[in-house]
Amino acid sequence: MLFDRFRPATLPSAEQALPGRPDPIPTAETHFVNGRPLKGPFPEGLEVALFGMGCFWGVERIFWQLDGVWMTAVGYAAGVTPNPTYKEVCTGQTGHNEVVLVHYDPAKIGYDELLRHFWEGHDPTQGMRQGNDRGTQYRSGIYTFTPAQAAEAADTKAAYQKGLTGAGHGTITTEILPAGPFFYAEDYHQQYLAKNPDGYCGIGGTGVTCPIGLGGR
Repeated sequence: MLFDRFRPATLPSAEQALPGRPDPIPTAETHFVNGRPLKGPFPEGLEVALFGMGCFWGVERIFWQLDGVWMTAVGYAAGVTPNPTYKEVCTGQTGHNEVVLVHYDPAKIGYDELLRHFWEGHDPTQGMRQGNDRGTQYRSGIYTFTPAQAAEAADTKAAYQKGLTGAGHGTITTEILPAGPFFYAEDYHQQYLAKNPDGYCGIGGTGVTCPIGLGGR
């Protein structure tokens, strides 16, 4: 991802966005780490989360290592262009963010715990970049599937801002939006750092701890 560090810092309008394509681009059939079907079927009772926090290679590794996470996949979301390719996303003309889709067992890990790893796993104050990676595809985002997720995301954002402010950091720029379509990224991006253990990872946290379990959730 280092070669993508200089990209547009503003989102395109629907008129400016690339047209994309009607059909999904090819991707992996199975998860490289756990061998499960990448697109399911999934066991009953799993819930879904979607996060953007910089280069999705390193972000995905954070979540597949957590006990209770059944499946992770990298892809593109929160933009305009349907079924984009990586090269298209890198132009900044799709509006998409690099994101990680997480299927998890709520009996083993709660959404609040996923949020803790989200907040602590990157610097959410950097706007349209993460570290040396610059561009709209590297923005911080939480994309929610239920009102409960949206409320919990907002609660933890407010609490984490207090911690960041106390430690001398700036204002959180994380967008919290209802989850729209998720488009799977190409095969080689899936579980990239398991396939390439010495590969580039541009994410890093602030060192500030995030409180979890707010409001009795």
